[in-house]
Amino acid sequence: MSGVAPTTPPELLGSRSSRLLGSLRPRGLLVAALSTAVVFGTVGYVIVTSPGWPQVQESFLNADVFRASFPSIASALWKNIQLFVLAELCILVFALVLAVMRSLPGPVFFPFRLTSVVYVDLFRAVPSVLVIYLLGFGVPGLRLEGVTTDPFVWGLVALVIVWSAYVAEVYRAGIEAVHPSQEAAARSLGLSRLQGLRFVVLPQAVRRVIPPLLNDFIGLQKDTALVSFIGVIEVFRRTQIEAGGSFNFTPYLACGLLFLLLTIPMARFVDWLAARDRRRQLAGAAR
Repeated sequence: MSGVAPTTPPELLGSRSSRLLGSLRPRGLLVAALSTAVVFGTVGYVIVTSPGWPQVQESFLNADVFRASFPSIASALWKNIQLFVLAELCILVFALVLAVMRSLPGPVFFPFRLTSVVYVDLFRAVPSVLVIYLLGFGVPGLRLEGVTTDPFVWGLVALVIVWSAYVAEVYRAGIEAVHPSQEAAARSLGLSRLQGLRFVVLPQAVRRVIPPLLNDFIGLQKDTALVSFIGVIEVFRRTQIEAGGSFNFTPYLACGLLFLLLTIPMARFVDWLAARDRRRQLAGAAR
C-alpha cells in the first residue's frame, strides 16, 4: 500500500486521541465516566478510611499552612523560570554543536566525533545532582581569581552540561532521519558538505525533533529544583524553609502544584505538535 486513504477512520490510524477517549458516542462516554468514577472513588475511599488518614491530612493537607506558605513559594518559582529559560537557550546551541561534530564525516574530523561521543556518554551516565555538586562546591573551592562563586551560575552551567548531552542525541537522531538523497541533491547543486549540512540537512532535522526536544525541556524544568542543593533559594529550597518553619509538609504540596501548573501545559503542547505532525504525514501519504 502506497498511502493511507483520506477516508480512513481515526480508529484504524491508531491515533492517541482515539485510544484515550475511546468511542465518541454517548454510550462510550457514559461507560468511560462511570468506570473513572468507580476507579478513583475506590482509591479515594481506601485513602480516607485508612487509620492514619487524620494525621496525614493534618501533615500534608493543612489549608491554613497552605495559604500562609503559598505566596512565598510562588514568588521563589521565578528563580526556576530564570534557570530554565537561560539553560534552554544555551542547551539548544551547545547540543546542536555536539550533534554536528558527531555527524562530520571523514578521518580528518575523527577527533571531533570522538570528543562528542565521549562527552555524551560521560554526562548521560553521571547523575545530574553529582555534576551540580562538583561545580557548585568544587569550582568556588578553587578560589580562582576573577571566577564567580555564585551558586546560581554554577547550577546553570551544570544543567547546561548535563542536558546538552541528552539534547545532542535528539538532534543526532533528527540528522540521521534526513534521507541521504537530500545531501546528495545539495552536493549536486554545488554546495559543499558543510553547506549542505547547514542549509539542507539541519533545517529538516530540527523541524522533525521539536516534539522530543520539548519533552526533554519538561524534564529540565523539573531538574531546576536540584540547584537547591548548592544553596540557590529557588522554589524547592523555599519550600523546605517553609516546611521547617511550620513543622508541616503541606508546603511540599504547594511546590508540587506549581510544577504541575508549569509542566502540564507544556506536555499538552507537545501532544498537539505530535498530533499535527502525524496529520501532515498522513495527508502527505494520501496524496
